[in-house]
Amino acid sequence: MRTALLIALTLSATPAVAGTFLAPKGCTATLTVQSRGCTVSHFYTCEADPKGNQWRADFGLEGQFYQSMIDSETQWLESYEMEGSGNPVTKETLDPNPKDPASLSGLIETGIDTFDFNLTKDNGEKTHVTGFDQLTGKTAVIDGFTLRQTEYEYTQTDEAGTVLRHSKGREYISEDIRSFFSGSSDWQSEDGTWITVEGAPISFMKPGEPGFGSTIPLFECDDQMSSLSLLQGPRT
Repeated sequence: MRTALLIALTLSATPAVAGTFLAPKGCTATLTVQSRGCTVSHFYTCEADPKGNQWRADFGLEGQFYQSMIDSETQWLESYEMEGSGNPVTKETLDPNPKDPASLSGLIETGIDTFDFNLTKDNGEKTHVTGFDQLTGKTAVIDGFTLRQTEYEYTQTDEAGTVLRHSKGREYISEDIRSFFSGSSDWQSEDGTWITVEGAPISFMKPGEPGFGSTIPLFECDDQMSSLSLLQGPRT
């Protein structure tokens, strides 16, 4: 679930100019991931943050559209929806004392992790998130990285109980990186139909390797624009 939201956000992309990701001052970029669905992500850590926390910056065709920070248990601590220029549009943070905190350790140890927590945007809007992540027992080796497959389902509602997002599908986890990576996600639309979007990682680049730091997504960008047309209808 911690990666599923970026799939919906990246469907608003339009073409942009090539660039290189630079981590903020006091931070160090550690990994670049090119994924299906026309997304490239950059992972980085910052000296001022608590140990185990890490950031991820996601780029589509128009530039950066999302940024988030998680802790070592993959709790969604802080996230930003961005304009293509990288300017934050909204900020969302995890409310204190979640009823059932997300736990990567629990998922690895028991095979399943449930979660129940609240998020607050900087405009005061509050939402409630419930769901689960579960190991399927399958593993995948992608570009030299061994990942464990999961299945998930989550629902996000507003304060009145209206469903804002409902998604289910499969993702991957890395025990070494302590992060989730997208897979195949099904999103329920307002009319009750389901839309499937693919976002699995294809290549991983460490510092010094070709492609590390590139902000240009490489895979399925034509398909991504086709998906946008299906979701939004003809453009005028």
